[in-house]
Amino acid sequence: MKSESLNVLAALPEITLLVGVCAVLLVEVLVPAQRRMPSSVPAQRRMPSSVLALLAIVAPFAVTLWQVGSPTQYAFSNMYVADGLSHLLKLCACVTVGATLVYGGHYVRDRGFDRGEFHVLALCSLLGQMVMISANNLLIVYLGLELLSLSLYALVAMRRDAPLPGEAAIKYFVLGALASGFLLYGMSMVYGAAGTLEHGRIAAAFTGGQLNRTVFTFGVVFVVAGLAFKLGAVPFHMWLPDVYHGSPTSATLLVAAAPKLAAFAIAFRLLVEALVGVAADWQQMLLLLSVASLALGNVAAIAQTNFKRMLAYSTMSHVGFVLLGLLAGVVDGDMATASYAYGSALFYMITYVLTTLGAFGLVLLLARSGFEADEIDDLKGLNRRRPWMALAMLAMMFSFAGIPPFVGFYAKLAVLKAVIDVGHVWLAVVAVLFSLVGAFYYLRVVKVMYFDPPADQAPILQADGAHATMAVNGALILWLGVIPGPLMAACIEAIRLALAT
Repeated sequence: MKSESLNVLAALPEITLLVGVCAVLLVEVLVPAQRRMPSSVPAQRRMPSSVLALLAIVAPFAVTLWQVGSPTQYAFSNMYVADGLSHLLKLCACVTVGATLVYGGHYVRDRGFDRGEFHVLALCSLLGQMVMISANNLLIVYLGLELLSLSLYALVAMRRDAPLPGEAAIKYFVLGALASGFLLYGMSMVYGAAGTLEHGRIAAAFTGGQLNRTVFTFGVVFVVAGLAFKLGAVPFHMWLPDVYHGSPTSATLLVAAAPKLAAFAIAFRLLVEALVGVAADWQQMLLLLSVASLALGNVAAIAQTNFKRMLAYSTMSHVGFVLLGLLAGVVDGDMATASYAYGSALFYMITYVLTTLGAFGLVLLLARSGFEADEIDDLKGLNRRRPWMALAMLAMMFSFAGIPPFVGFYAKLAVLKAVIDVGHVWLAVVAVLFSLVGAFYYLRVVKVMYFDPPADQAPILQADGAHATMAVNGALILWLGVIPGPLMAACIEAIRLALAT
């Protein structure tokens, strides 16, 4: 391997994060939490693991920010790519995981697992996401996916003193292993047909007619099935409600938010960069997945009384919108609308993750020792107890429902425009109708907060850092809805740069 093909600097964000993970591990093991000192000497405590973990996230964020605007770079014999898309998604992933740790700070302390392993696993999940985002080779995709998945399995099972987390972890592990098997089997068939693992060469092999079309198509079917599981699309959704409900809420947020960014990245890189030659085949599959996700997600969410299960089913409907954007990018081999269509899907995914962060973050703020605050009834009368929290949740619910001026409205509008531009007017109508169904259960949460008497009078714990994060989160939901242009332009430019390489 030539030295220039290594290009270690291109992978500097992952390297700095890995160094941070090792540092957190070493400090946790080697530095005692409190030294025994004479009574005349004040006790010396080491820095908390949560603070160390946040510092470990700041380093790759800063390095990625430094790389923004640089030309596309390849590393490790073209197995790794650092381009505009990877920079944008890595910045969003770092912010999301960092905010998750801030939101869940008092939650993990109250439940006794504010230990080094929780934060190390959270950082390892972030590392897996960053590897997935920059993967330009099928094996690197799988490597990042398994690093992310194994970390999340352990995080879901972190509370060993409760039955639900153990059950959720087993379901997640078994079904996740099955989905990983689908994806790996599909990748092996694609490799067998194309004779290469690199995304660009796979696309070139199809263009040059150097592959077995039948084997290649079967491989695409398995790849799409594996991607659908990771995104949580129907009918590969069976793990989603139980994992969201059974996990500790801090782990639920680590599962629900940032990994969706990495899932979008591998969906784009596999389907658009590697398998664009069979776009007509995977577009039909995405169409079925999107309609099924919109239908089942919105209808099933109406019957839920648990807030976390409701958000799990609503996730399916939002994934349906993202899939609509992905299937609208190629029309009979023409990529003229690709940048806008994929850019709108990327914009939708980023803003969905931001809104999910705020919704689960508020549940974490309301939770206390012995009380999870994960039932919809637990939000009763929140406006009388903490008006600003109720206002923040209202912003999240209105954004999910697509009500202006919040960002969810513009995100839905952008995807619908991309779908209509390629002639799928009926599909846009279906999406709008199911969005109207979904508005019911979001507005129900607002009704409970503002019009029902409080069911719980216990004081809400003060957590200044988490409260400040929630304020910023809510403000972004409104600001991006009023001024969506800069983020939308960044998404379209990131997609354009990725397609240009």
